[in-house]
Amino acid sequence: MANWSDPRTTAVPRAATGARDAAFDAGLRSYMLSVYNYMASGVLLTGIVAMLFANSPYMGVLFDPFGRPNLLGMVVMFAPLGLVMAMSFGMQRMQESTIKALYWVLTVAMGLSLSTIFLRYTGGSIAQTFFATAIGFGGLSLYGYTTKRDLAPFGTFLTMALFGLIAASLINMFVHSQGMDLIISFVGVLLFAGLTAFDTQRIKSTYYAVRGTSFYGKSAVMGALQLYLDFVNMFLFLLRFMGNQRN
Repeated sequence: MANWSDPRTTAVPRAATGARDAAFDAGLRSYMLSVYNYMASGVLLTGIVAMLFANSPYMGVLFDPFGRPNLLGMVVMFAPLGLVMAMSFGMQRMQESTIKALYWVLTVAMGLSLSTIFLRYTGGSIAQTFFATAIGFGGLSLYGYTTKRDLAPFGTFLTMALFGLIAASLINMFVHSQGMDLIISFVGVLLFAGLTAFDTQRIKSTYYAVRGTSFYGKSAVMGALQLYLDFVNMFLFLLRFMGNQRN
């Protein structure tokens, strides 16, 4: 009779364990690559739309010469928020194709909304800030992917800080304090830097739950959306520091 405590009878063969680990690593790499591809494509599409629309004769349909939105412009500017909420709350019942379609619509709407930065800042400073954001985002996301430290305990703090940042931004819309705006921008950069690492680790962990299920594809898109929003927000807050105002 086999002894249950005998490692010769209970241990999994090394070859089998190695094969499973290799398959898992390959699956995880494929999943994360899909997430990053969606995210990078979304950022690229947003940038192209913003640049082309800013230099088109249709800019006046949404914004005045100073970049202030009209009624239709306000709808476009708040459209990404509505789409994010629709995707987040409707993920369970939506088809994967619907989630993907909404993601691309969101990136286009974000591009239209961000086209006004080309009216306020020089193209060179925008490009410089974009590449600085890309380098910072890449390093932070790599840290979130490779670190053995559990970043989950920071989730509550980051969420509370995000709500605080939104509240402070809304207040400053009426106060128009330059000092407060500087503090908000500084906190915003740090906050979305932290969220980049946190979200990357959370997306990586999500793979354990969705592999082999019908949520695999939808989860990859939603993960890309999280990183896309981290990148765009970090870029916008950093632009307040690095952007050169147009005369």
